[in-house]
Amino acid sequence: MSTINWGIIGCGDVTEVKSGPAFYKVAGSKVIAVMRRNAAKAADFAKRHNIGKWYDDGSKLINDTEINAIYIATPPSSHITYAIESLQKGHNVYVEKPVTLNAAEAKQLAETVKQSGKKLSVAHYRRAMNMFLYIKELIDNGSIGEVRTVQMRLLQSAVPELVTHVEDAWRIQPELSGGGYFHDIAPHQIDIMLFLFGEAKYFSGLSLNQSNTNKVDDHVSGTILFKNGVVFDGVWSFNVAAAEAIDQCEIIGTKGKIVFPVFGNKVYFKNEQDEQNLTFDPGAHIAEPMVKQVVAYFNGEQKNPCSIEDAIQSMEIIDAFTQHR
Repeated sequence: MSTINWGIIGCGDVTEVKSGPAFYKVAGSKVIAVMRRNAAKAADFAKRHNIGKWYDDGSKLINDTEINAIYIATPPSSHITYAIESLQKGHNVYVEKPVTLNAAEAKQLAETVKQSGKKLSVAHYRRAMNMFLYIKELIDNGSIGEVRTVQMRLLQSAVPELVTHVEDAWRIQPELSGGGYFHDIAPHQIDIMLFLFGEAKYFSGLSLNQSNTNKVDDHVSGTILFKNGVVFDGVWSFNVAAAEAIDQCEIIGTKGKIVFPVFGNKVYFKNEQDEQNLTFDPGAHIAEPMVKQVVAYFNGEQKNPCSIEDAIQSMEIIDAFTQHR
């Protein structure tokens, strides 16, 4: 195995615990440098995580000759710029979700990946977590029969508990995030549906700003018909009473059902012979299993755990849910 020498662009809250430490804890993986526009915060992150170099300019990090892979963890508006520059420099790239602001940008990025001959993976890390691998196994082995319908509800208050709130509130600035809280949270949920059920055949939805507390839509609903005949219906609301918050996905088949929170760690499973309540340990760094797979992919030891093509369909679905009223 060759060592993957990472440069991390964007060392903020996402990289502090969830993902950042994984890049220097996974075998064959090392962090050479980090970048943040705020030089003092970049230096502080590097010092606390025992990383040798830091930058306040993304291009300077990308041109560091010790680096051979880039992890992009900035707000989505800059993903495509940093990703294209990194690929053209000859680096493999791992980019946070949502991969870009919209599907058009994702397709542009896919073309650059093809032209560069380099590798790119998208940080839909739930694909690598034991909980979702278990759910996929239940579905694939027919434990709940043939899946008929999936019902998803993600209801939160105007200040969602699921979101890390930062000073600049970039998640509710559409020019930075692509939309509102939906664009930050739903990519994980939609990607898991694609991971579980395969390619989508049809999708449509609507979004609106019900509360007018800021300039982004706070209510989204959508339907997906997968090629295998599974029908998905989802609703996302970010303006309900805090006491009514819920994160629930219910997969119902001809022999039983699976119920779980996408952002939790408990799974309820029931069929004609069995009933289980299971709790999964996500580990200290929830993205570590995915980082391990990405390192293996970059070394040619396994297939891509989440390709730009996978992410394009996620972005197409997000666009369809939010661009029509």
